[in-house]
Amino acid sequence: MPLFSYKAVRANGEVEEGELEAADEAALVRQLQQDGLMPIRTSRAGSGLKGLFKRSRPKVSQEQILHFTRELATLLEAGMTLDRALQILAELSEDEALVRAMESIREKVQGGDTLSSALEAQGKTFSPLYISMVKAGEAGGVLHSVLQRLTDYLERSQDLRESVRSALVYPTILLTVAGLSVIGLLVGVVPQFSQMFADMGKALPLPTQIVVNIGNALTNYWWAILSGIFLGTAFASRHFARPEVKRRWDKRLLGWPLLGDLIAKVETARFTRTLATLLHNGLPLLAALNLVKDVINNTVVAETIAEAADSLKRGKGLADPLIEKGILPPLALQMIKVGEESGDLEPMLNKVADVFDGEVRTSVKRLLTLLEPALIVGLGLIVAGIIVSIMLAILGANDLAM
Repeated sequence: MPLFSYKAVRANGEVEEGELEAADEAALVRQLQQDGLMPIRTSRAGSGLKGLFKRSRPKVSQEQILHFTRELATLLEAGMTLDRALQILAELSEDEALVRAMESIREKVQGGDTLSSALEAQGKTFSPLYISMVKAGEAGGVLHSVLQRLTDYLERSQDLRESVRSALVYPTILLTVAGLSVIGLLVGVVPQFSQMFADMGKALPLPTQIVVNIGNALTNYWWAILSGIFLGTAFASRHFARPEVKRRWDKRLLGWPLLGDLIAKVETARFTRTLATLLHNGLPLLAALNLVKDVINNTVVAETIAEAADSLKRGKGLADPLIEKGILPPLALQMIKVGEESGDLEPMLNKVADVFDGEVRTSVKRLLTLLEPALIVGLGLIVAGIIVSIMLAILGANDLAM
């Protein structure tokens, strides 16, 4: 029997989703009604690979978590109970993954669990940092305030990510269009000269022959090329996921001109913003550092923060161990040192984060200012090489005709 997916509601208002086998949709509806469910939506589940993708549970994105946090904070601040707020958010959400997560969280909260425990049960959907902040808010009885600060933190983090992504849109489009144009020349235009010279009984010039061979390979063995790219990407992903390899490359990237400076600024902004948010929520500095290192992408920077935490255990300050390593920008380190000495570490961390958010945007613009002409010149040289090889073939044909 075919497999159907459904969304239905019980008499007490609880929404239920799942999949059942039935002869047809009418039989499915009857079966659901017999089970005390009122069907809202039914559809036939896919089969084969499509069905596998359909049945796989989608992930909750960071943007959805941001919306969930903001809306939950607003409802709690309005005086609504946590259970009722989660129910409303589940009813209003149109995203299947988020609805499932909120329904699961609500069930656990109804069963007596705290919100932080319910969030932790969602696996990797919510980060340890997020869960720890919620736990701190529950302990202090200021959950809605903590959620508001979490919303602000997530918004700033997302804004930083989006600014970098938006800046990369134009180079990506430029590279894609130019690449497709080059492939079009190699596949559609250049092979014509190969056939023309074959009919004339004259060998192609070497540059033209090289270009023709590339075009033939793209035409006849595109499947092998795509397979090679796919397998190479999969191998590279597994290879670079190994801790020792990732650390080696992270260290190498930090030493690159421009790019290394950009990475250091991005990690500085993320580190200081996250640490300031955790300190504002009442977490001790040591506990906050142990959480912060898990949100840092660069392994070398994360190790530096972990070493600073170890130094803090031995009674040393935060700034000096970071200054000894010299991984983070000197301005940030000196500002952290001043904040630590004056006893105003949290506000100083926020200032550092604001400064380096702006520095990241400036560095991205500077990097793109150099990258765009380099892309244009590089792709222009490739197209020029193809045209020169075609012109050599044309000149050869003219000599043969004379």
